[in-house]
Amino acid sequence: MSEVFKGNFTQQEPIPEEAIAAAVDVMRSGRLHRYNTGPGEAGEVALLEEEFAAWAGARYCLAVASGGYALATALRAVGVGPGDRVLTNAFTLAPVPGAIAGLGAVPVFVGVTESLVIDLDDLAAKAGEGDVLMLSHMRGHICDMEALMALCDARGVTVIEDCAHTMGARWNGVLSGRHGAIGCYSTQTYKHMNSGEGGLLVTDDADIAARAILLSGSYMLYQRHRAAPGPEAFDRVKYDTPNVSGRMDNLRAAILRTQLRDLDARCARWNARYRVVEEGLRETPGLTLVARPAAESYVMSSFQFLLLDWPDTAITDVVSRCAGRGVELKWFGAPQPSGFTSRYDSWRYAPSEPMPASDRVLKGILDLRLPLTFSEDDCAQIARIIRAEVSSVYQAA
Repeated sequence: MSEVFKGNFTQQEPIPEEAIAAAVDVMRSGRLHRYNTGPGEAGEVALLEEEFAAWAGARYCLAVASGGYALATALRAVGVGPGDRVLTNAFTLAPVPGAIAGLGAVPVFVGVTESLVIDLDDLAAKAGEGDVLMLSHMRGHICDMEALMALCDARGVTVIEDCAHTMGARWNGVLSGRHGAIGCYSTQTYKHMNSGEGGLLVTDDADIAARAILLSGSYMLYQRHRAAPGPEAFDRVKYDTPNVSGRMDNLRAAILRTQLRDLDARCARWNARYRVVEEGLRETPGLTLVARPAAESYVMSSFQFLLLDWPDTAITDVVSRCAGRGVELKWFGAPQPSGFTSRYDSWRYAPSEPMPASDRVLKGILDLRLPLTFSEDDCAQIARIIRAEVSSVYQAA
């Protein structure tokens, strides 16, 4: 009888007891708003920003309501406005083009390679079409960041990194989010730290940091920030920067501070699970694994593989057969968006020209989550099921 996986692909680990206790203390105080602090008190959000800045090696940090809000704030902070064209990945999730279009700006999609990273040749061809690149390290895959930054610096393109899937990952030892002008992170439930919703923004640029803090809804209380520039930076921008409130609250910050202290260990646990699945799928007929360069120190809470050049009916059959055995695969190449999966041509608010080489890659991408509630034995079983069903459909084709 065929084995069936019984795990839940959306079940995350419980919030640590220390974080729960910290959250209860905040609720007992009644002071959930980040600026509702007494004399000499820092507040949980200000402490989280200080601690995350130290962890990231950044001068400044801002905690906000969501990863998507961090992206939009980053765009505003570097001066993107209505009608501006912003370069971004064709392979990403909807909040990325949504942040661009939400400002009235226009996404310019750049192709994807079989390594699931931005196509640097296509970026070079399109670099003149925008002054800003919102680079999505989609699903935890990092491109050659030295080559990308050299290209963008030469063309005068400001880089904003979307690190929703790469908190703790590195390229040649440099933390994801620390190559560009701004790094944006998410603490939504399925990310590497979990506060339900939340986001963080880091930068070394004082004016960008000051604008972002004012944009987030600091009013003139910016002096209560600890991971912030001095008053002279705010004096330069405080009368010309609108309030677009999206602050993080002390309750979520309290939940995150404990998780930050354990982040590196959690990342190692995710990678161990990733490697078990990778090894289990190696040399599966018809299945392409994503190559990981030596310079990339990844953090993978999900797994992707490719069924390149397969007909739609065969891919649908694999997804259905795996689902019948308890393994939930998401197909990014489906003709219609489903759940969180979609493609650049799904976003009709952002018209685009077809990109045949990228379309071939996107059509073949299959994705599954790897929550830490799964054991390494669970991951080995998942790989066995996928391998069996892919092999069966491939041999029958």
